[in-house]
Amino acid sequence: MSLIVICSVAFDTLETPHGRRERILGGSGTYCSLAASFFTEPKLVAVVGEDFPEDAIELFKSRGIDVQGLKIQSGKTFHWEARYGDDPNQRTTIKTELNVFGDFRPQLPQDYREADIVFLANIDPDVHEDILSQVKSPKLVAMDTINFWIKTKPDPLLKVLEKVHVYFGNDEEIKTLAREPNLVRAGKKLLERGPSFIVIKKGEHGALVLGKDSVFGVLAYPCEKVIDPTGAGDSFAGGFLGYLDKIKAFDKEEEIRKASVYGSVMASFTIEDFGISRLKSLRLEDIEKRFSQFKKLVSF
Repeated sequence: MSLIVICSVAFDTLETPHGRRERILGGSGTYCSLAASFFTEPKLVAVVGEDFPEDAIELFKSRGIDVQGLKIQSGKTFHWEARYGDDPNQRTTIKTELNVFGDFRPQLPQDYREADIVFLANIDPDVHEDILSQVKSPKLVAMDTINFWIKTKPDPLLKVLEKVHVYFGNDEEIKTLAREPNLVRAGKKLLERGPSFIVIKKGEHGALVLGKDSVFGVLAYPCEKVIDPTGAGDSFAGGFLGYLDKIKAFDKEEEIRKASVYGSVMASFTIEDFGISRLKSLRLEDIEKRFSQFKKLVSF
């Protein structure tokens, strides 16, 4: 099993209608790795500051996450602050402090370079090419990003799409990167850049998976109370890629569809509590039970 997750590990300050949490463990790498750890043993590549707690590193290790690639540098850990209103699909970013993450130039440990799956998420697009030059022959390259990079460095993102098999993005990100107001046309426009699949994350409305000649829709699990939407998309990616790494099938449409459902399952658990709290208490049997419930949702 070989999935490397090259992402941010951060402190998040979050406010939702259900409360406020100050500087809790977050970042795309945290959510993605924890979600993937139910299927495989992901390798985490990230950077944190001297203020990063040892117990967080021990949490990663306890879940079978390889932390050789987690570097501690002098300075402060990436900090992000956001506020959600009554509509969980809408959030306002209050503060983005890149700190040590701003100068992050990943150097992969030697045994990481044999990885089958490489996930580039929420990192400076200028380093994508360098990262891909460090891995020998990945069978699947996946990418996610955030509006911060789409708005400031769109050209490097579009360039690396030529080498990406699966691109994850939400409605706004897909439209902004493609410069196309219609979501389906935007997704197809990005497919022309090279990816085999565009996974459009639609929050409480699920996800839409566009292939060269296929379209697949995944419902979101019916949830009466969304406590904190943060990390749902990263958990989706973790479930999606973790499942594919587990079964070692990287381009079969049938397995891509199953991976999308597992992604939705993981996202549905994440939103049930603040931060990573639900992922910490989650059990494998909970995941399989909800996967079965997803199947019933779309059977007719």
